[in-house]
Amino acid sequence: QVQLVESGGGLVQAGGSLRLSCAASGLTFSRYAMAWFRQVPGEEREIVSAISWSGSATYYADFVKGRFTISRDNAKNTVYLQMNRLKPEDTAVYCCAADLAFVDNYSLGGFDIWGQGTQVTVSS
Repeated sequence: QVQLVESGGGLVQAGGSLRLSCAASGLTFSRYAMAWFRQVPGEEREIVSAISWSGSATYYADFVKGRFTISRDNAKNTVYLQMNRLKPEDTAVYCCAADLAFVDNYSLGGFDIWGQGTQVTVSS
């Protein structure tokens, strides 16, 4: 059974930091591109960041560039999102997602395995 389980969310003041983790099981993690998405109730889900198998290719949405860092540890089947200089507008449910990739890259529209998400709330 394929499972993605996020952790690390919580309440933080503006300017603070959080580190999200997503532990994967039931799949060959090192063959999957991984990504973080976020969603606010009533709004569309948006991609935050993505990373290829090896970590050599990464993507960041413009609104997190320079503040967030995605990384992965294939030995631990885990992908991380380090979030610094958080803003109130970063408040959302953050979900990780996986996409079986045949090359060491990512396809922003290809993610089809989802975790349940973890709430991030940034107070002003």
